[in-house]
Amino acid sequence: MPRQSTPSKRVTIADVAREAGVSRSTVSFVLNKTPGQTIPETTRQRVIAAARKLSYQPSATARALRRGRSDIILFLMPNWSTGEAVAQAMDAISVALAEHGLTYLLHPRATSNRHLSDLWRSVTPALVITVDDLDDDDSAALDAAGIAHMTFGLGDDSRTPHSYQEMIGRIQAEHLIQTGHTRLGYATVPDTSLFTFAESRLRGVQQVCAGYGLPSPLALGAQPGTEAERSLRAWRSAEVTAVAAYNDEVALALLQAARASGVTVPEDLAVIGADDIAAAGLSCPPLTTVRIDPSAFVPALVSTIMAHLNRTPPENAPTIPDGELVLRDSTNVTKKRR
Repeated sequence: MPRQSTPSKRVTIADVAREAGVSRSTVSFVLNKTPGQTIPETTRQRVIAAARKLSYQPSATARALRRGRSDIILFLMPNWSTGEAVAQAMDAISVALAEHGLTYLLHPRATSNRHLSDLWRSVTPALVITVDDLDDDDSAALDAAGIAHMTFGLGDDSRTPHSYQEMIGRIQAEHLIQTGHTRLGYATVPDTSLFTFAESRLRGVQQVCAGYGLPSPLALGAQPGTEAERSLRAWRSAEVTAVAAYNDEVALALLQAARASGVTVPEDLAVIGADDIAAAGLSCPPLTTVRIDPSAFVPALVSTIMAHLNRTPPENAPTIPDGELVLRDSTNVTKKRR
């Protein structure tokens, strides 16, 4: 028969009190560092030693009741592809919030069958963060429960006109045009959940082309395989000599399609990506890209979160981090095009 494990009994404050030979209130005063209490140092050390011996962990529910709020920040994550850039950003946010004693909890919004009200009743977060606006019923339910909520656009230009998404596209286009290309293409992402971001980056490329009096970039899909190869043929027929890809993954699909189609990069077609993932420098040829530090957004976001919790104005205004061009061989041609 398979072995069954029985969950161990949770260590309580009463267990710590018995081990230390003191009252439960004394344990509470010591572990919670309650001000105004005179407790001998020897007693305090005995309580701490007992808690460590028993591996005591305070109840999250009790901690929330004591503080008057939960320490959980619940982010209802859209159905995004969690690539390196998103993962790095989420990790940086989690670390920053931990410094404020807060726990960052990600929950997939679009793929869950669980009703949102059931979720936050069980989790009891201090704050719910969404990318899309909540519907009226969910918003009213959160307000009634006393749970703060905020919408974080994460570069959606309908909310932040000068977003870093457009900036990435502008850096790509400026580089390609400065290296002599006058007819550009744009490789969009096959993931529909990222269309908003892809459109913003495309808009940045379009703005730069318009500023130079050049035609608008020819935007095509670049799904790895047949679609990417078909797009390559269309760009070549339209005399496109350089393509700005939505991100590095899309750019890498183009490099593979170019090899399969006999198109030489960068001599026949220059390709630039975005995000500077680890594989970008290992491709053949190595991929020129735009690097953004995801942690640059964190101070302003954490400031906004703390402002929502404390009902005070944010200390840090939103900022757009500088993008850095990482020049590699996929666009590095010495001969200027005319």
